[in-house]
Order: sequence, then C-alpha cells, then structure tokens
Amino acid sequence: MEVKELGHLVLYVRNVARSAAFYRDVLGWRQVLPTPDTQAAFPFPIAMFNAPSKRTHHELLLIEVGEDAAALPEGRRVGLYHFGLKIGDSDDELREALQGLRESGTPILGASDHGVSHSLYIADPDGNEVELYVDVPGVDWDDPTLLAAPVKPLHL
Repeated sequence: MEVKELGHLVLYVRNVARSAAFYRDVLGWRQVLPTPDTQAAFPFPIAMFNAPSKRTHHELLLIEVGEDAAALPEGRRVGLYHFGLKIGDSDDELREALQGLRESGTPILGASDHGVSHSLYIADPDGNEVELYVDVPGVDWDDPTLLAAPVKPLHL
C-alpha cells in the first residue's frame, strides 16, 4: 500500500455552530454540508468543509458531541498535537492571515520559523491546535539537514 495524500480530518466538537463559524468565517473554509434540505439526514449535528480550491469532496468534518464532552487534557498526552493548513506561498500571505486573526480576536499561540516553512499557531474553540503555514520558496525537500534544523522564533 502507498498513501497518496492526507484526505480529510474529522474532529469531535462541543458546539458545531460555534466551531463551524470558526472554520468558515475565521479560516475561510467552504462549508458544503449540511444544506437546508439535508440536515434531517444526519442523526446528530455536523458540518462538512472543503478548501476554496475544491481539491476533494471534503477535507474537514465536525461532529457535535455536546457541551458536556471532556476537554482535551493539558500537557503531554497521546493523540492529536496539531494539524497544519498551508495558507499560501509567502510571508506576505502569512502576515495577511495574522492581521485577519487579530481582527477576529483569535489568540496567537505561537509563531515559528522551521527553516522550510513559517508558521502561526492558533486553537479552535475546542482547543484543537491548528498550524497555519507557508513553505519557504526554493527549499530542497530532499535535504534532510533542512528538515532537522532547529526551530526559531518567527518575526513577521
């Protein structure tokens, strides 16, 4: 078997309307489901998204589990650390994203220069960490020393 690409991500969320607003209105994803005539087909509240590029049928699915669901534990734990979303190809696009995040009131958890990419880190309403990144142009992806370079603070 050979994995061709990461297809989609499914997240449990406390409140699908709140989380859908974040992914749609703050991050700019295109919500594809539910539509007014398909909501009744689902046994629980969901929201399905794809990127504006429409690369595939869906890239993110949110499933509501209720406000009383257990929070993600703090500190070291097994499970998802974060997921990365490529948002462009230049630091100018990353600066634009930073401005939009600030305007939306989204806290910035960190900013890193990975050598091969530049990243901002935020969290969704349920605490799932999201990396917003751009690749550094001209990087030789076959050079393992670049991928093992120390992470530095990013100053935009």
